[in-house]
Amino acid sequence: MPTRSAPSLDLLLREVRACRACEAHLPHGVRPVVRAAGSASILIVGQAPGAKVHASGVPWDDASGKRLREWLGVDSETFYDESRFAIVPMGFCYPGRGTSGDLPPRPECAPLWLDRLLAELPAIRLTLLVGQYAQRHFLRDTRLASLTDTVRAWRDYAPRYVPLPHPSPRNTGWLKHNPWFDADVLPMLRERVAGLLTVRTPHIDISRANDLVS
Repeated sequence: MPTRSAPSLDLLLREVRACRACEAHLPHGVRPVVRAAGSASILIVGQAPGAKVHASGVPWDDASGKRLREWLGVDSETFYDESRFAIVPMGFCYPGRGTSGDLPPRPECAPLWLDRLLAELPAIRLTLLVGQYAQRHFLRDTRLASLTDTVRAWRDYAPRYVPLPHPSPRNTGWLKHNPWFDADVLPMLRERVAGLLTVRTPHIDISRANDLVS
């Protein structure tokens, strides 16, 4: 599948990173975190950057990211290869802390940017929905009553989507109480990711498409 011309995506990413739409609601300031390339075949949609990611500007640069890479069976070099993985959270900036953890992603981000970014990622073949916010947005009425039920029903959403719990250390108890996730979901996930990573999509600038076929 040909990818879109890189300049349009690059321009859009610059717009996202310059966004100040919800600056007044961000106690730690604005720092949108997003990574993408038109050739990426795997999209990771998480919640929003945490404090450590806000400080570094590198997505999943924390204990949650380490566990996520273990789930996927990839190393850091592969994970941060934008030509393979696009990382687009539901909220691009760190929303700050609440009484029981990080606050929800700001509601301004998805309506402003998500559909526009997805339109520039035509090679995506697998979207990983990490946590309830991503699952609510993408699965809509097909999402089940709880995150546990939704993740357990992953076959209903395959091959396009795989719903996942958040890999935060705070969810270690959930993982212990749901051993089927390690036994059933992770082997499938690693096999699917490995299969997609072996297929490299060549970049074709659509602005030169006529030249290629003339």
